[in-house]
Amino acid sequence: MHVFYTPEIQTRPELPEEEAAHAVRVLRLQAGDEVTLADGQGNFYRAELTTATNKRCLVRIIETLPQAPLWSGHLHIAMAPTKNMDRTEWFAEKATEIGMDELTFLNCRFSERKVIKTERISKILVSAIKQSLKARLPRLNEMTDFNRFIAQPFKGQKFIAHCHEGEKPLLKEVLRRGEDALVLIGPEGDFSEEEVQQAVAQGFQPISLGPSRLRTETAALVACHLMNLANQR
Repeated sequence: MHVFYTPEIQTRPELPEEEAAHAVRVLRLQAGDEVTLADGQGNFYRAELTTATNKRCLVRIIETLPQAPLWSGHLHIAMAPTKNMDRTEWFAEKATEIGMDELTFLNCRFSERKVIKTERISKILVSAIKQSLKARLPRLNEMTDFNRFIAQPFKGQKFIAHCHEGEKPLLKEVLRRGEDALVLIGPEGDFSEEEVQQAVAQGFQPISLGPSRLRTETAALVACHLMNLANQR
């Protein structure tokens, strides 16, 4: 199945230029061929190519196929990006394949990367929803300072994963099915004790992801998977 990302399909019945080039130059599709479109807002479309050139592919929608939500609640991961961008990009791809609704990058006290360009991450998310046959594209947010982020309102369960000493329940034990959930994942140097205290003061519950010491991207993926499993329909 050839899936193409067409966020403006409702008002513009054609493939975006990059998708059109892939359809014609790589897949060798021609006018009359049938394709599947995804608008990133919850809908697939069965469509036929009516014009197919290297720069422009017009389509005729045959059928709209809404995709029912695959999990309950709004699942949000907020993480400090890794120094090595390949690891952050790997997480973004795999978490999208598993299923999440929103991704925010945090600028923390011990962050090794203070600036991140989201353009490439955005393309990875698009590729991942096509690969995993999802019609909804996760929302991607720019880098946000930790203090500013934790002060933003969020209706649902809020967690902060950290490695400081103290009794912490496992995330899987406290997730409530059907509720929105937000998990904070810190940098390789972890959140500072002050950041943890500030998060707790804003209503975040400290949690553990298990006895192993995990890399940032691994911890974020574990949290994403646990949230998704707890809320699968």
